[in-house]
Amino acid sequence: MGRLKDKVAVVTGGASGFGEGMARRFAEEGAQVVVADLNAKGAERVAGEIGNGAIWTRSDVSQRSALEEMKDAALKAFGRIDIMVNNAGFTHRNGDMLEVDEETFDLITAVNMKAIYHAALAVVPVMEKQGGGVILTTASTAGLRPRPGLTWYNASKGWAITATKSMAVELAPKNIRVNCLCPVAGETGMLARFMGEDTPEMRAKFHASIPLGRLSTPLDIANAALWLASDEAAFITGVALEVDGGRCI
Repeated sequence: MGRLKDKVAVVTGGASGFGEGMARRFAEEGAQVVVADLNAKGAERVAGEIGNGAIWTRSDVSQRSALEEMKDAALKAFGRIDIMVNNAGFTHRNGDMLEVDEETFDLITAVNMKAIYHAALAVVPVMEKQGGGVILTTASTAGLRPRPGLTWYNASKGWAITATKSMAVELAPKNIRVNCLCPVAGETGMLARFMGEDTPEMRAKFHASIPLGRLSTPLDIANAALWLASDEAAFITGVALEVDGGRCI
């Protein structure tokens, strides 16, 4: 306990799935947490269940103003931001890349890509003034070993991985570490979209592609995020950590 004592963490997409797992795990290890999500009721629920040391914000990460408001809420409540987790994500349904409409494509790029830019504009000056910090993005194995049927999602996660590495190099002199997680498909609200349909047969197909034989869980991702966010990983920056049961081997 206490691996994030005196740290303040902001987690987007914190109302469910991987984000909820990270928010809860960070709080268990002593962090004060901002649970940010477009789903205000879900964010309020998670923050309420965490209790003291957690607040929530309704945040549409595709909008620059929302990220600024999220930053301001964190600073007003806790006075600093040590850890910024870009976890909110969106995908199209598994299928023909030519059948993804432009509105869906634009939303994927706004949430999976542009939100990282918005977050950097908001928190990097704060972290630099403090003397350092951690930026962590939930990317995907899709950005490393793309599956057919998720072309535009795959591309957005490849972008996130490259952005992570470039940001890490540029921000290292400011003592800001930048890493990303690459989970394999997990038990989250987007699973059915990833698979195309959520059936026992489709799950079996996905399980068969993962050497450890199961999907990822929010706790798997949260534990990996905890390490990267903690001082135990003080010399780790620019990595795309595979949390995938061997999928990318």
